[in-house]
Amino acid sequence: MDPIELREAIPALESTVYCNWGAGGPSPRRVVDAAESALEHHEYKAPAAEGMYPAAFDAYDEARAAVADLLGAAPSEIALTQSTTDGINRIAGAFDWDEDDVVVRTDLEHSAGILPWQRLEREYGVEVRVLETEGGRLDLADVKAAADDATLFCVSSLTWTHGTRLPVSEIVDIAHDAGALVLVDAVQSPGQVPVDVQEWGADFVVAAGHKWLLGPFGAGFLYVRDGVETDCVPAAIGYRSVEDENAGDYRYAAGARRFEVGTASPAPYAGLTEAIAVLEDVGIDAIQRRIEMLTDRLKAGVPDERLLSPREYESGLVTIDVDEPEATVERLADRGIVVRPLPTPDAIRASVHAFNSEEDVDAVLEALENEY
Repeated sequence: MDPIELREAIPALESTVYCNWGAGGPSPRRVVDAAESALEHHEYKAPAAEGMYPAAFDAYDEARAAVADLLGAAPSEIALTQSTTDGINRIAGAFDWDEDDVVVRTDLEHSAGILPWQRLEREYGVEVRVLETEGGRLDLADVKAAADDATLFCVSSLTWTHGTRLPVSEIVDIAHDAGALVLVDAVQSPGQVPVDVQEWGADFVVAAGHKWLLGPFGAGFLYVRDGVETDCVPAAIGYRSVEDENAGDYRYAAGARRFEVGTASPAPYAGLTEAIAVLEDVGIDAIQRRIEMLTDRLKAGVPDERLLSPREYESGLVTIDVDEPEATVERLADRGIVVRPLPTPDAIRASVHAFNSEEDVDAVLEALENEY
């Protein structure tokens, strides 16, 4: 499938210049149809057929398999969550923290990668070290210095602030050499760049389907490297967490499943499974090439002093310095253009997917001419 063919199957793009995929990606009709079909089957047919729980479990199994294939993992290493924030919190709640523990994060993390550690700092006295960056770049010498006595690193694969790619595998190597575990917030990666968790080597990878993957809200996922889960005791437990929920002495389910808890709607996960299939029909390499072409076109029209993202392609996230970010976003919205303001840096961000057009990019540039 050609990206433009898929563009025509995304109803939200019929009426707007949508350049906010890094926040949420409108779904194609196929994805919404799959979610609706799963819900209808679950509520209308399953009660009198295989049963509502088996129907839901089938949807969960299919989603785990699709996510595992997307990330280069085994299905047993995938737990289903609601969101990236949910996944990070499930990891944050799975250790016996005290004042001797150290969490390291960068100053580029989303609130999802900040608030859980602030809570640990407040509630348990955990030391939180914040690695300062410049222009969306991380100095590996700083990583090595911060790794001393660290318990866990939290780092993004693609920064939501600048669209830069961080050297995940190098960070993982440094952290592991120091005896620390690594959690990667990868939500900006799947759907716009290839992801191979084996190549990264991280212990935990969290993401969700509602951004670049074009899936519905409510379908997140958590990768747990095989064997790492044995040292984790999740804060919540339910029948999906254990081998036998009726056993007198429960045992956690093998692999990442111990991080799942209880009943959830199958609809978002059926939508996620279909979204991954849709993007596979287009091809992640073709998607990445088109994103690169479109972001190059966008950056070519932005003055050097206004472009806060790298001039060379790294992702579809493009951060632009304007005098009044929130007012600029509102003025662009009045022209049917959707971008977003950022809190840090004080700027706007246009995130461009393969399903944008050259005309979309030109419309953004034309609208920005009066904003500098």
